[in-house]
Amino acid sequence: MLVDLDELYAAYRREPLGPVTFGTSGHRGSSLKGTFTEAHVLAISEAIARYRKAEGIAGPLFVARDTHALSEPAFHTALSVFSAHGLDIRVDAADGYTPTPALSHAILTHPGSDGIVLTPSHNPPEDGGYKYNPPSGGPAGTDITKRIEDEANRILGTPVQTTDERTVPHDYVDAYVKDLPNVIDVAAIRAAGVRIGADPLGGASVAYFAAIRDIHGLDIEVVNDEVDPTFRFVPLDHDGKIRMDCSSPYVMSGLIELRERFDVAVACDPDADRHGIVAPSTGLLNPNHYLAVAINYLFGGARPAWGDAGIGKTLVSSTLIDFVAADLGRRLVEVPVGFKWFVDGLVDGSLGFGGEESAGASFLRMDGTPWSTDKDGILLALLAAEITATTGKDPGQHYTELTQRFGAPAYRRTDSPITPERKAKLLQLEPSDITATELAGEPIERVLTKAPGNDAAIGGVKVVAEHGWFAARPSGTEDIYKLYAESLKGEAHLEQIIEEAREILA
Repeated sequence: MLVDLDELYAAYRREPLGPVTFGTSGHRGSSLKGTFTEAHVLAISEAIARYRKAEGIAGPLFVARDTHALSEPAFHTALSVFSAHGLDIRVDAADGYTPTPALSHAILTHPGSDGIVLTPSHNPPEDGGYKYNPPSGGPAGTDITKRIEDEANRILGTPVQTTDERTVPHDYVDAYVKDLPNVIDVAAIRAAGVRIGADPLGGASVAYFAAIRDIHGLDIEVVNDEVDPTFRFVPLDHDGKIRMDCSSPYVMSGLIELRERFDVAVACDPDADRHGIVAPSTGLLNPNHYLAVAINYLFGGARPAWGDAGIGKTLVSSTLIDFVAADLGRRLVEVPVGFKWFVDGLVDGSLGFGGEESAGASFLRMDGTPWSTDKDGILLALLAAEITATTGKDPGQHYTELTQRFGAPAYRRTDSPITPERKAKLLQLEPSDITATELAGEPIERVLTKAPGNDAAIGGVKVVAEHGWFAARPSGTEDIYKLYAESLKGEAHLEQIIEEAREILA
């Protein structure tokens, strides 16, 4: 079941079998399928260098990589292109791995800079990925990625100039870890003696949890510090694949078994932009549940300097967040899937928090200025420890209290195959195309193809009734569509919503 690393590296040098395609999180693929090869990385790197020149971006270019096997050769391919352009390239001083949030933090603390990170996030070991973060620090918007994608595809397969790597060392670990007290109440965690178990899942956060322990004197046990690009130590996911998804109960089974040893246990995916939270009281928290707990805590008095900052959520996140926001009297901004939609709000402070149902979130510093404008799994992991320290209750207990006040929504996401023709139709749906008038016994109240928070196309559809909703959108990188559904009436009603959603979509 383990990937053959020699075969993977050999395939990286072969001819590409597909174009450059940017989804919600950059270009992803596998050398074994010819969709992530040296040619792709050369073309994307050259396109980014040209984009920087056209936009007058003259500051440092921060370059990061995670622990996936293909991230290593791609890292050196990219450096050879950027060096040929004479750019000021900043790489990890210890030749180590760099989490996506540490890259975002570096960009924001060096105005006029930008960066790339070579990662396919939580994807299986045979995959590779390439993301670009402009000077705003967060994921590039569609307008930027389209320009880079189009230019890269014009370049793909043509000669690209490279040269020996010329880089400048940057201490990502020290810069990120020493700045944490400005965004997390580290002193409270230390004073309360919160026992934290941390599992990097073989990813880029491995050096960070140890540094946080040592620099800030916290009680953190890194339960596994092994790095192996086959990820042989990660439990299999629901479909029998190795996938480093820290929101999956299958992948997190090892940490769940250890939960009695810690006051809170946490994990991150390979580039540390996602979080997994295990509470002694409830076990692994559903990402939606933890987002609601985090929002309720942060806006409920823990961050008074944030003023009237709003709450950002994706429109496939739980309605429980809506209830919490309304109870707090906070403005809720509902956007399409993709963290890029939160970047501007976090930069200007109009959003205090942005979160996705897929276990990705970030929030402002204590003083209301931006910390990271990309998802930060380390930050959300430490927030779980802060909540435990300052309230005396773990995040699972806080979620239980929220359900006692607002009810316990039943939520599920399922992925199903889809043909390219149906995929195209799903992307082009208009509200008038949905002819159904009822959903699970209730009148349909709204049909959305644009997000209410910013009027941006959601790349699919959301159908809302009084006590439930569903949303469907195609994957940007695979021939599948994602069906999200939630019921405020329980599991049986949720099953009915999912069944009828499939009929409506068909």
